Amino acid sequence: MSVPTPVDLTDVQGDVILQIPKRVENFIFFTIAQRDAFRKVVGSQAFMALITSAADVQGFRQQISAQKAKFQGKTVPLLQNSAVNIAFTQSGLNLLSLTDNLGDPAFTAGQFQHAQQLGDNVPDWLPAFKGDMHGIILIAGDCEASMLATEAKLLLLLGPTITQVFKVNGVVRPGTEKGHEHFGYRDGISSPAVNGIVAPLPGQQVCDPGVLLMGQPGDTSAASRPVWAKNGSILVYRHLDQLVPEFDKFKHDNPLFPLELGIEKGADLFGARMFGRWKSGAPIDITPTQDDPVLADDPQRNNNFDFSKPTDQTSCPFAAHIRKTNPRSDLGAANVSPHSINRTGIPFGPEVTPLERQNNKTTLERGLAFVCYQSILSNGFEFMQEIWANNPGFIFGKTVNGQPFDPGFDPIIGQKNGQPRQTGGLDPKAQGANTSLPQQFVISKGGAYFFSPSLSVLKNRIGTP
Repeated sequence: MSVPTPVDLTDVQGDVILQIPKRVENFIFFTIAQRDAFRKVVGSQAFMALITSAADVQGFRQQISAQKAKFQGKTVPLLQNSAVNIAFTQSGLNLLSLTDNLGDPAFTAGQFQHAQQLGDNVPDWLPAFKGDMHGIILIAGDCEASMLATEAKLLLLLGPTITQVFKVNGVVRPGTEKGHEHFGYRDGISSPAVNGIVAPLPGQQVCDPGVLLMGQPGDTSAASRPVWAKNGSILVYRHLDQLVPEFDKFKHDNPLFPLELGIEKGADLFGARMFGRWKSGAPIDITPTQDDPVLADDPQRNNNFDFSKPTDQTSCPFAAHIRKTNPRSDLGAANVSPHSINRTGIPFGPEVTPLERQNNKTTLERGLAFVCYQSILSNGFEFMQEIWANNPGFIFGKTVNGQPFDPGFDPIIGQKNGQPRQTGGLDPKAQGANTSLPQQFVISKGGAYFFSPSLSVLKNRIGTP
């Protein structure tokens, strides 16, 4: 099979397949105020010098690996870096005279038009995501100073050619919570390895490049796309609020085996069975009754499972979040791989305050700036959300005690337009029982779909001399 060449990696934006390393990331959502002037800036050498390619990310990740090897067993000094990527909505492409059909009806329609079918409660959407926007700029860095210095250069170049309509400040959580989302669970372990580009770890899902990149092997819609779409990808942004105190209270109100484990450990087990992983990242399919941080930190083991043993829910509920969104042997690798997405999001908002924890009530906004990439939404994000997470019947064909069993909603991201939901199998000793979820703990506040163009298209088709 042919795979993206080194030349292609210089042409692909950095976040799409390899993920930009970062501690902080700002997202600037904008409209284009001065079309011709904007295009001239984008075509300039100064602007293009700020755009980060996949080859840049590959090189920087190699530097990080060398740095870790050099300081093995010691505190590793952070390498200074910053990165910029840019992407456009359908209306943004239209304004820039790229009006060819990209072969993705969901992208053309926009996320707001699909909010209902995604299960969102549309009144929760922020006004910025209901209105028109033309693009998004991602600015990431190892620290705020690096990121803001690059952001200042970029905005000085763009000047009055754009108007900011919304901004999100993302930041990795502090201390030992680094790499964990706001509920406290380690994130980003199950990203796919791109065939021919990333060597897979044991148990890691492998996908063809075209699952993420247009015009590459595995892109099922390649024949219907314009030539300029090659090496581009669809960027999904979702602004997801997380109700952490309420989620924690729900866990503590429903501890598993409290007489044997105590309230705290019983609540931890209940939460782990909702996610499919302990907070450390250790998968419950391997270690179903207690956390194992050593396993969680071992990349040779923390993804090496497939839900095949046992076949019931003793180890992992059928509806657990990581099982709903990556069913592994439940469907088989050949049926899961085409639906792979590359997730590159980051938390936003402050840590939970003592008063919020005391009152079990969220008063400050926090959550996940969810970002993912795919070559077509109907196989990627929209498929995963609608056909898997929101579908009570999925995973299909499951039984409990010989009787057909509907697993219920993904308890973390499954949605029903604000209506009550149920999930099953959380109690391994009562696997046919359903648990009512009292509220949505992850609330979609809106989002948008963007096309992340290749660097050559950015300079030569979107930009002008």
